[in-house]
Amino acid sequence: MKVPLPLLIVVLIGGASLPSAHADIYAFTDAGGTHYSNVPNDRRYELLLTEPRAPTPSTPADAAGGWQRRAAAYSGLIDHAARQAELQPALLRAVVAVESAFDPRAVSRKGAKGLMQLRPATARRYGVQRPFDPAENLRGGAHYLSDLLKRYGSDLELALAAYNAGEDAVDRHGRTIPPFAETQAYVPAVLRMYRKFLGAAAALYPRTLPAST
Repeated sequence: MKVPLPLLIVVLIGGASLPSAHADIYAFTDAGGTHYSNVPNDRRYELLLTEPRAPTPSTPADAAGGWQRRAAAYSGLIDHAARQAELQPALLRAVVAVESAFDPRAVSRKGAKGLMQLRPATARRYGVQRPFDPAENLRGGAHYLSDLLKRYGSDLELALAAYNAGEDAVDRHGRTIPPFAETQAYVPAVLRMYRKFLGAAAALYPRTLPAST
């Protein structure tokens, strides 16, 4: 998904508490390249990605409940799509969190749609005719991510970079994460969410957690 600036990723990790420290990512580009920091000590920095925050006492009850309902509402569909595509549910859940914050009606400025922000070409490639249908969107996105993992030899960072920027961009840059501000921030953002969801799953199901992808 081509993420506009600024972007606020809002996600509630099904009952798991979030750290009190936040890792907002800021960026700006000049003649020397793109600069990233979690300390915006230059007025040129713009907010790129925001670490999800836990609800606070000042958070409206309906907003907090909305996060919880969206995260919980699609839990079963996410788990099913992950199993069908041979992915860890925690990984798929992390991608959904960063891509759409569990909003099945999300649309990017480039026309990517739904929970997994499928581009029109990707939707056609995976037979997704109704991108706003959560089950159909998750099925297509999960199989796309699974195919990317196979393409890049289970290299999760490259697969995520390709999901964000496209395979051509990753290959064009020597099968490395492309030097795009969005992609450079997107990959660690998903990985952070992945670790959080893994931790939540381990706490809930310590004996049944599958091996890492």
